[in-house]
Amino acid sequence: MTETRTERDTMGELQVPLDALWGAQTQRAVNNFPISGIPMPAALIRALGLIKSAAASVNRDLGLLDDDVTEAIVAAAGKVSDGEVDAHFPIDIFQTGSGTSSNMNANEVIAHLAAQQAANVHPNDHVNMGQSSNDVIPTSIQVSACLETSESLLPALRHLQQVLNAKADELTNVAKTGRTHLMDAMPVTFGQELTCWSQQIQSNIGRIESALQRLKQLPQGGSAVGTGINAHPEFGPRVAAALTASTGFEFVSAENYFEGISSQDAAVELSGQLKTLACSLMKIANDLRLMNSGPLAGIGEIALPALQPGSSIMPGKVNPVIPEAVCMVCAQVIGNDMSITVGGQAGNFQLNVMLPVIAHNLLQSIGILANSSRLLADSAIKGFVVNTDAIKSAMERNPILVTALNPVIGYEVGAATAKQAYKEGRAIRDVAKETTGLSDEELERLLDPLELTKGGIKA
Repeated sequence: MTETRTERDTMGELQVPLDALWGAQTQRAVNNFPISGIPMPAALIRALGLIKSAAASVNRDLGLLDDDVTEAIVAAAGKVSDGEVDAHFPIDIFQTGSGTSSNMNANEVIAHLAAQQAANVHPNDHVNMGQSSNDVIPTSIQVSACLETSESLLPALRHLQQVLNAKADELTNVAKTGRTHLMDAMPVTFGQELTCWSQQIQSNIGRIESALQRLKQLPQGGSAVGTGINAHPEFGPRVAAALTASTGFEFVSAENYFEGISSQDAAVELSGQLKTLACSLMKIANDLRLMNSGPLAGIGEIALPALQPGSSIMPGKVNPVIPEAVCMVCAQVIGNDMSITVGGQAGNFQLNVMLPVIAHNLLQSIGILANSSRLLADSAIKGFVVNTDAIKSAMERNPILVTALNPVIGYEVGAATAKQAYKEGRAIRDVAKETTGLSDEELERLLDPLELTKGGIKA
């Protein structure tokens, strides 16, 4: 049996594990919500610690909190933001929709830590001074999402883009068969194909950075409903400034607290951009899988790094495990976005009441996209090898190259030439010599695959 101690709140007494840093309100939530076993994200707990520290310092500067109490709260909140006491945040993400239980979890843990240092700190009167769960939890979602995106996701995407650009430069003069509708089309270079992927990542970086401009506008200071009840008029802007100083991210106080508390539009916007990124990464991962397919009976243009055995029964089989993992991440992010979208609609009058599930899904999406982007760069794209023999063979047999002869021989003769090449399985250059009367030198010039990747009229 776990040893317990008695804790009290306004609803009475209950038993709490003896070594727990939390108090009665946290324990009630643990008892009330045995649903998923998934606790609130560590990134959100970090943000709660940062907010509580900033709030205490601001309240002291405003003459509302004594120095000794402030110092105790700041020290305890630092342990929260540093992740030292994550195990003492046990409440399920499926809890009260405002996240009040998690806000009180932070208040109680900080007060308990302060008590260990002989400081008389009350979770509501001191740690929660000038605050409500209704502005703390939305603020913690925005702070955590901004920090995780700027510290983890955006650097990972920039790294992925750098790897793509380096690979594109390496393969800038390697022509291959282009494909539309998964069917052979006019040539492109590997470099051109990879610059497409690179531009997709660059565009996603821009979209995400734009979304952060709305997310950095914090509703802290709006208190319970947006009016700022029980909060000093300067509290919100000063907390934003304190968070900027402690994190290096430029937070600002929201122009309208009502929006930040009653809606989660900024979180929904960021999630939408993460979904777009997921679509881009799935396209890139699937292209890699198809290019790698075979190696004998598929396209076989590239060989991805061999990372692990691919079958428990087929010896020697190696699968494209990194692109497959990335595709599953993308599917999860797209699903998370749907959950966040539904959660964003739950802004009933002055409060959104699906905050914890929004926090969980948004932060999970950010984290797994960051990790998988680095894996895609370092364990797939950086090390793939081009199968030049297979590419050259396929290119020589590609009748679609006849498109380059259209200005010289016309579409009708070109179509007949292509059909004959398909039917006879011969190189387009050999068939075109018979059907067009063009010399070997002219055909060599007009059907040069690398030249055809540069566009324009070759006649």
